[in-house]
Amino acid sequence: MLPQEIIRRKRDGKQLGAAEIAAFVAGITSGIVSEGQIAAFGMAVFFNGMSRDEAVALTTAMRDSGDVLDWSDLPGPVTDKHSTGGVGDNVSLMLAPIVAACGAYVPMISGRGLGHTGGTLDKMDSIPGYLSQPDLALFRRTVREAGCAIIGQTSDLAPADKRFYGVRDVTATVESVPLITASILSKKLAAGLGSLVLDVKIGNGAFMESARDASALATSLVEVANGAGLRTTALITGMNEPLASAAGNAVEVLNAVDFLTGRFRDPRLEEVTLALAAEMLVSAGRAGSQRDGLARARTALDDGTAADIFGRMVAILGGPADFVSNPVKYLPKAEVELVVKAPHGGFVSAIATRDIGLAVVALGGGRTRPEDKVDHAVGITALLPVGAEVGKGEPLALVHARNAADADAAAASVLAAYAIGEAKPARAKVVVRKIAPQD
Repeated sequence: MLPQEIIRRKRDGKQLGAAEIAAFVAGITSGIVSEGQIAAFGMAVFFNGMSRDEAVALTTAMRDSGDVLDWSDLPGPVTDKHSTGGVGDNVSLMLAPIVAACGAYVPMISGRGLGHTGGTLDKMDSIPGYLSQPDLALFRRTVREAGCAIIGQTSDLAPADKRFYGVRDVTATVESVPLITASILSKKLAAGLGSLVLDVKIGNGAFMESARDASALATSLVEVANGAGLRTTALITGMNEPLASAAGNAVEVLNAVDFLTGRFRDPRLEEVTLALAAEMLVSAGRAGSQRDGLARARTALDDGTAADIFGRMVAILGGPADFVSNPVKYLPKAEVELVVKAPHGGFVSAIATRDIGLAVVALGGGRTRPEDKVDHAVGITALLPVGAEVGKGEPLALVHARNAADADAAAASVLAAYAIGEAKPARAKVVVRKIAPQD
């Protein structure tokens, strides 16, 4: 069928068959379908949506547009996690080695920063020598020998998604739930996983700010993934404040190493990381219950096994062999540090989390254009959490910048993002709810 006929049918609200969707995706991959036709199809889906069967067909067609990895030679289950993104969200750096330490394999294919949210791949690129986009042989070797590997998407995995997303990004169709669903899951299915756990963020630092939108996305992801044969659950977690007390790239890597080694652990970050680890272990068959999974994850973290695995992964992928014991020696450091001081005393009552992320982007720690280079050294650390008591003139955060002007601008953004009140606010739930497939 001609691409324009498929577009017309979706424009008119008709349900597309799997063969029609597969033909359109094949045209995206081969180049037969033009960028204008991709844009028109995306807009038709944006306005008319997709049924579950259509979303499954789109997801599997994009999965099959390139290579699909096979890990059947590994002696344990293969699992992964995907986050919809947030500020100070370095969970992946700790989660992958924790789960690997419990006997599962985690081939974690991650992305770069998008908008105000940080990207796992940009964080790993802070480590000198680390190959965040290795060839397949090195990727396989790392997963087998270390138990996990955190890398970027290769051109051979779901290439139709890469082209489709590039068009969506400039045609205002990114926010379509079925298109987000297919984009995320096509890459995860192509990674050859046996199970998947999703971390869907909610709050003022998330892409999905409302509970309704976050639940709709999480439900779509869970239903479509299971419909495509991938065992999947989702946790909805709070993003009304930065998850870690650090936001940036190298600063979040240091925060992650401190977490793994026990030098320092942000309480909310610890709760989310361990909850996701437990869910992954249950999904992968490595734990019999959430409580069992939590206990196993905690042991792997506290006995140093997870830290050892992270160090092994870094070394195999080209980073320093002693990185975990000497992270400060290797991570880039910004020239200017500026303490952000509280204008008056009280309790931190709210944080405009998205604005913290945008302040990091303005420092150079993110991108305003796809071709922009990221400054891995800049960022913001020592971010006080909601509920913390602070006196007048005491630190709210510490800005790391390349020059004084950038530091001053970031400090002003941080001050504007923090609300300080007289009363201590009630503690918000970190793990809001779980979404599982319907029986």
